[in-house]
Amino acid sequence: MAKQPVKYDINLMNLIEKFGSDDKCRTYLEQLRFPTGVKCIRCESPKISRIIKRNQFVCDTCDYQFSVLTGTIFHDTHLPLTKWFCAVYLMCESKKGISANQLKRTLHVAYKTAWYLCHRIRKALETDPADKLSGTIEIDETFIGGKISNMHENKRYENKQKYGFFGKKSTVAGAIQRGGKIRLSHVKDTSSKSLHAFVRELLAKDAENVYTDEHRGYAGVNLMGVTHKKVNHKNEQYVIGDVHTNSIESAFSLFKRSIVGAFHHISEKHLDRYLDEFEFRFSNRDNPYLFRDTLLRLLASDNIEYKELIKD
Repeated sequence: MAKQPVKYDINLMNLIEKFGSDDKCRTYLEQLRFPTGVKCIRCESPKISRIIKRNQFVCDTCDYQFSVLTGTIFHDTHLPLTKWFCAVYLMCESKKGISANQLKRTLHVAYKTAWYLCHRIRKALETDPADKLSGTIEIDETFIGGKISNMHENKRYENKQKYGFFGKKSTVAGAIQRGGKIRLSHVKDTSSKSLHAFVRELLAKDAENVYTDEHRGYAGVNLMGVTHKKVNHKNEQYVIGDVHTNSIESAFSLFKRSIVGAFHHISEKHLDRYLDEFEFRFSNRDNPYLFRDTLLRLLASDNIEYKELIKD
């Protein structure tokens, strides 16, 4: 039986020490993907031979040839695995994320390569819709988008005419389980229909309390089998006992600081992927094996082609 993968508590120094070559990276991915020994990914036969010169395996049962990267997000990559590992570490351990431009300079790659690499990793971090929130949940909404006052005069006028005084904004609904996971979603608007659909999708059967502000869109949430309590921010009422939305507001604040400090601009088209990245990192904020668990996500995720990312 193969040896179980080592649970490395990774920092930058031992990342370089333990994964300083492609062979070391490939060996670790093999331990993660096949913890009980390599099996054919087609017929699951344990009778496997190695093709050492090509870093591949061949199944002695069905003759299928594959590598540890086959069928994963690493498939057909031309980028060294050492740079993949470095990118994964920087993205999952940077509290406010890291931009493609910064990654380009750090890894010494083209901007297009760094941008594609970031989005492939974000793709693997997508939240499972079946993973619900339970217990006490705080819910709020916010708006993402630049200020009209910062725009060029021509764009400022056009934006104001088309979208109103505050300009075009993307609406994001957020929910956080007290002391646990977070869920963020790009929603159409703050209407009752949109917010109720968001709440309904994230509630687990054992969800007990939902805390919100006074927004009318949350009226009727108590009909979903939970106790709904709210604070009235308009009347400067922020905390009533344990009823407040401070946790989700703090998370929103951190996400917005990542936009201002790291990304500078996020397109509405790709907003959901940035939200998925933030969700994963925030929900695993106390996980000492975040790097390992991120690699497991990459091994379990299909690849996404560049043309899929840039299409309208």
